[in-house]
Amino acid sequence: MSKERARRRAEREALAAREKAKAARRRQRRDALRRLKPTLPRRRRTGTLLARRSRAQRAGIVAVSAVLIAATWFLVDPLGLRLVLIVLLMLVLPAVVVIALGRRT
Repeated sequence: MSKERARRRAEREALAAREKAKAARRRQRRDALRRLKPTLPRRRRTGTLLARRSRAQRAGIVAVSAVLIAATWFLVDPLGLRLVLIVLLMLVLPAVVVIALGRRT
């Protein structure tokens, strides 16, 4: 009986040793690949409009802007006035977005 237990224990220990060696090789491979791979500094984009707005908000901003530009283009007759109004819209748009949507806290 004790010989049988000793044999099973030896099998379990051999299996555990093989698994441990396999995990160690896997870890060494992963570490070697990390060392070879060039590292880039992390870029934080918290200050941009895209990082602060959700996808739906960005889509809404683009849609409203496109509608206003199209309305300006079709409803205003002189070309110079059209261009001035479109440029003015682009300049005022960031302020309107911040006021209307607010900043996340």
